[in-house]
Amino acid sequence: MQEYGPFVSPYGLDNHGIKNVGLAHWNFPTPALYEQAVRRGEATLAHGGALVTRTGHHTGRSANDKFIVDEPSSHDSVWWGDINRPMSEEQFDGLHRRMLAYLQGRDIFIQDCFAVADPKHRFPIRVITESAMHSLFARNMFFWATRDDVADFKPEFTVIQAARFHAEPETDGTRSGVFVVVNFAKRTILVGGTSYAGEIKKSIFSILNYMMPEKGILPMHCSANIGKNGDTAVFFGLSGTGKTTLSADSSRTLIGDDEHGWGPDGVFNFEDGCYAKVIKLNEKAEPEIYATTKKFGTILENVMMHMDDRRLDLDDDALTENTRASYPLSHIPNASTTGCGGHPKNVIMLTCDAFGVMPPVSRLTNDQAMYHFLSGYTAKLAGTEAGVKEPQAVFSACFGAPFLPRNPIVYSEMLGQLLAKHDTKCWLVNTGWSGGGVGVGARMKIAHTRAMINAVLSGGLDDVPVATDPNFGLLVPQSCPGVPDEVLIPRNTWADKAAYDEIARDLTRRFARNFVQFEDKVDEGVRKAAIQPADG
Repeated sequence: MQEYGPFVSPYGLDNHGIKNVGLAHWNFPTPALYEQAVRRGEATLAHGGALVTRTGHHTGRSANDKFIVDEPSSHDSVWWGDINRPMSEEQFDGLHRRMLAYLQGRDIFIQDCFAVADPKHRFPIRVITESAMHSLFARNMFFWATRDDVADFKPEFTVIQAARFHAEPETDGTRSGVFVVVNFAKRTILVGGTSYAGEIKKSIFSILNYMMPEKGILPMHCSANIGKNGDTAVFFGLSGTGKTTLSADSSRTLIGDDEHGWGPDGVFNFEDGCYAKVIKLNEKAEPEIYATTKKFGTILENVMMHMDDRRLDLDDDALTENTRASYPLSHIPNASTTGCGGHPKNVIMLTCDAFGVMPPVSRLTNDQAMYHFLSGYTAKLAGTEAGVKEPQAVFSACFGAPFLPRNPIVYSEMLGQLLAKHDTKCWLVNTGWSGGGVGVGARMKIAHTRAMINAVLSGGLDDVPVATDPNFGLLVPQSCPGVPDEVLIPRNTWADKAAYDEIARDLTRRFARNFVQFEDKVDEGVRKAAIQPADG
């Protein structure tokens, strides 16, 4: 086995059971990974310097192919069910052995990295892949180790990813040939059968969601930024709800766009990169993100490109709606150099209401915040997960249920305590539809949403009169700078008021049915804050 690279870790591959591979590329920098990716046919160079790659059949996360090994050390702490499916230790060991056998004779790439920006809590990880492209993805998304770090580097968790290796469902207990398997006892994650790079970052997020609460840190599926006066803001939301877009504001410093922790000293990024949706990206509306698509170091997944001049067509969704750009945080000109901020002054929960009946902005009490955090109502957008072809209304606890190894109550209680302790205001912002649901109304104008966010962060809505929404019990501001008053009251935007009333009542019943799973586990204040189902 030949090992080479800028620096090779003394904590070697034999610690992972990896033997007899071809070439082992250790900690290659970005230019070298570019060369390897192009030479191996993994990617093509685009005008401006980005790498364009295709992920094949899987252009989104395979949510139904995720498993956690059922073993004694974590059995009682895991939230078992449809999200966290168990795999036996024997099945994991068999899959692991076959994966190691598959890698024999093949070239591999190793990146020694850290998750978590806060030096007090940084989390060493190793990502081992069979492609240069996925190694570059890991280098983009995490804090790469220096030569000094590698000297005594020992990963807390290791990801072994082989996109062309498939599971055998009859033997391995998987649903298909795709698998993402976490073993907390062996501190190992196996990913195979898919080239979608997001599986790597989300598997690391999942283990941080498991381990951080033990340190008194709330893990959050959110973006975060800081204003000129040092005020930190947090934006919760699933993919497609606007976390990346709304946090990338030229007037504020970006901490990060997707995954953070909130601990004793404030908020900090889990990553050192961004993984943004770029379908129909508009240069005027989102200039910072648009610029990254033309920069060296950016990976563009499933983005269409004209081969004659190598120019991108960001509007083309021929492969998927879930086109993605992976880029280092430093590509954003106003990104934080530390990845850390203070305790947030405002927490904004983003929901993409596919029915078009929820207010575009509303103030939440702490009890309402815990309720809506547990509910996690939004729409799952096309392409974000395999099999999703059009927006679907879903409830995803903590705005990230697919990544929660523990019961959502754990995270909700931590959020409630932090909001109260730091006197943090909480808001619910609907970035979904207005004037009707999907197929009838239109997506909320981004200019209006930005105006609402700016008013929230500047304190411009703190003293505005509010009215209680009759269906959802939300406190809705009656005016907002830069937003027509009728937009703030969703019923006023509908031509068919009777249709609005019927759909709004139906949505309240959906909220109520979803909350049944939590209502006997929360305190009385949260139960009283719950949306009450409408009669009829």
